[in-house]
Amino acid sequence: MSQLRVRFAPSPTGYLHIGGARTALFNYLLARKEKGTFILRIEDTDVARSTQESTDAILQAMEWLGLSYDEGPFYQSERFDLYRAKVQQLLEQGKAYRCYCTAEELEARREAALKSGGKPKYDGTCRERRDQPAGVPFVVRFRSAQEGETCFHDRIKGPIVFNNEELDDLIIQRSDGTPIYNFVVVVDDAEMGITLVIRGDDHINNTPRQILLYQALGYAVPEFAHVPMILGADKTRLSKRHGATSVMAYEELGFLPEALVNYLARLGWSCGDEEIFSMADLIEKFTLDNVGKSAGVFNPEKLLWLNAHYIKTGDRQRLAALLQRHLVAKGIDTNNGPNLEAVVKTLQERARTLVEMADGAVFYYAKEIIADPEAVAKWCTAEARPGYEAVLSALTACNDFTHAGIESAFAGVMSATGLKLGKLAPAVRVTLTGSTASPSVYEVLETLGQERSLERLRNGLKLFAA
Repeated sequence: MSQLRVRFAPSPTGYLHIGGARTALFNYLLARKEKGTFILRIEDTDVARSTQESTDAILQAMEWLGLSYDEGPFYQSERFDLYRAKVQQLLEQGKAYRCYCTAEELEARREAALKSGGKPKYDGTCRERRDQPAGVPFVVRFRSAQEGETCFHDRIKGPIVFNNEELDDLIIQRSDGTPIYNFVVVVDDAEMGITLVIRGDDHINNTPRQILLYQALGYAVPEFAHVPMILGADKTRLSKRHGATSVMAYEELGFLPEALVNYLARLGWSCGDEEIFSMADLIEKFTLDNVGKSAGVFNPEKLLWLNAHYIKTGDRQRLAALLQRHLVAKGIDTNNGPNLEAVVKTLQERARTLVEMADGAVFYYAKEIIADPEAVAKWCTAEARPGYEAVLSALTACNDFTHAGIESAFAGVMSATGLKLGKLAPAVRVTLTGSTASPSVYEVLETLGQERSLERLRNGLKLFAA
């Protein structure tokens, strides 16, 4: 086993979004490649906003994506005693202090600092205060360094330096006794032995504060790797206005997890000009060295292209099982119709999502075909009827209702009538499926089977003009 220990630490205040999923994926891939340990920690210290529903959604999304973890899930809400002990440690060592300033006082000082051209950070009013007035609410602040620099080498961004005078005395415990994120994340990462923190680059400004906390608590400081954010096509931060941002929303939209994993891996990481990667490929080839420094732009069309690839090359039995759920959602009873794997076979080449595949599969299970009036008017004409009847007769007499047998039946009709397939097939397709957009007529006939096909073709006779 490697000494590498990484973690993914989402807050259960909503669903797992695309940016979080990519961070989890990068942690997972590096842990698997280096045979390290991948830990899941649920950061639920925000009691008011954290919900069990969100926690369940995060766990479900991790499972769907195939991101198995080695330890966890751990819950910060179950570790409050540890955090309080660490706050008390800093207080006793003089590395933290009680602050009794009210919110109104802090706001007034902030505004005054801004008006005078100063920085709107805490002015240190309670820094040297020694009294502890009974019954007066207080927060606990970390006594931050006020001079010098805090530096670290980011595994993605390179060297980063912060002037300590820019940092204020961070609140580490609220007046109600609950700890603050920037404090508990340090305690947890240290106590869990995390050696490398891979997270979004929106956390870079937290890093110097956290490094100082590591040092004050006597912990070893881990390495950091800050992953660039994901932008929408308009180059603004990815949000709901750009479309779905929740991982499980993509399952609802008919995407395969391997397509989303492949896409997320390539969103900010590269390996030459390759585009298609299985999970095994990613584990073998992933390195932080090839993670870009600039933001990735989310391209829905690229994700659709990848999803279409994985549907086209996917195992039909698995796709049939996944398709079943989408058909059931449409109220389709797949027990009353052709074999679902056979249906998948006819639709794999043309469907970009399982939702599209489900839409394309509906006609196979319809009790009655409602044909598109425009298609009927165009193709079910008096002129087309003789050829249609010849096809119906040939298929009725067909003793080998396979693709080859059906093709042979059509060939016989074309030879006898002199008509091309382009004149015979459209009317047959309309009566079988209700539209002119479908898999090939031969595939549809074979999949429906002889009995259902002939029933639809006979019913279709009434669509033709007299």
